[in-house]
Amino acid sequence: MQYKRIDHVAINVSNLEVSKNFYESHFGFEFYFEHDTPAGFDIYYLKLGDTVLELVGRGETVSGFHFCLETDDFQGAVACLSDAGVEVMQPPHDVPAREKREEGWMRVVFLGPDGEQIELRG
Repeated sequence: MQYKRIDHVAINVSNLEVSKNFYESHFGFEFYFEHDTPAGFDIYYLKLGDTVLELVGRGETVSGFHFCLETDDFQGAVACLSDAGVEVMQPPHDVPAREKREEGWMRVVFLGPDGEQIELRG
């Protein structure tokens, strides 16, 4: 048996509509699919390229969680998110390159509606 990839990342959110609108308007995710579960809570799936983000409407959140998005316009993305009032947790700073294509990259961490950390690299 061989595993291929991560299919999706799930985040517990306190308000599905607020989180859905946040990720669509600020990060370009698009609505992909929704369903309710036998346990009685709703799930929204959002898509950005090949990345799938699952928003789980349990009304409870998880702390200490983060995910990272890669951008080809780091300064533009930071300016756009900052201008929109998205809270910065860690300001932009240099990061070491893990591979050659990452030389000169920076990273920043923003906060989502439930305190989830959204890292940008590029």
